[in-house]
Amino acid sequence: NTLPALQAAVAAGARWLEFDVQLSADRVPVLLHDTTLVRTAGRPDSVFELAAQQLTAISVGESARFGTRFADVVVPTLAEFVTWLMTQPQVQAFVEVKVESVQRFGAEAVHTAVMRVLEPVRDRCVLISYDDAFLFTARLAMPMRIGWVAAEWNDDYARRARALAPEFLFANHARLPPEGQPLWSGPWQWVVYEVTDPAQALALAARGIAFVESMAVGELLADARLRDRGGRA
Repeated sequence: NTLPALQAAVAAGARWLEFDVQLSADRVPVLLHDTTLVRTAGRPDSVFELAAQQLTAISVGESARFGTRFADVVVPTLAEFVTWLMTQPQVQAFVEVKVESVQRFGAEAVHTAVMRVLEPVRDRCVLISYDDAFLFTARLAMPMRIGWVAAEWNDDYARRARALAPEFLFANHARLPPEGQPLWSGPWQWVVYEVTDPAQALALAARGIAFVESMAVGELLADARLRDRGGRA
């Protein structure tokens, strides 16, 4: 969830990116997974209690893991990402709106804030979330591709997926049924995340999975079998 990380993924060969969005205290969309800065900056501040100007001055280089290597990396705004994406015409993005921000500010306010920024690149972005109610709101508000992240694998979630009918349906690979058992049928393309092994990625492709999401995109695309499939990692 930093610009150097996303730029590195593209340099490694990725043509799709996925990142998380929270709203700051002044309702500015920023790239951040957690609601606090404990993990990335080693400080207890909540994203909901700091203005965007304050957040974008905080180093999130995870010094506990990396020392001073990324000390100059700060929280980026969604607007900064959009400015960069406009220079990368081959890249598309899955933009995950975090549930915590929806709960804090409300679906309509979050959607308005995010879409105001995404408008110049809306055709190259997919709005995703764990919150299917938020995605229903987004779909009613304006035409845009959406993706739902299914947190469970059961009949209720299958029903909710079919009711929403997103263009993309996300699942953790560990939640999929065993090979030989069918995946949920619907109008969506499957995106399976937390995949780091090339053999696993190929096996998922054989099951009809269109995209794998990985924190090791460079390592996956180093395998010629995956690189020849178009680099959709």
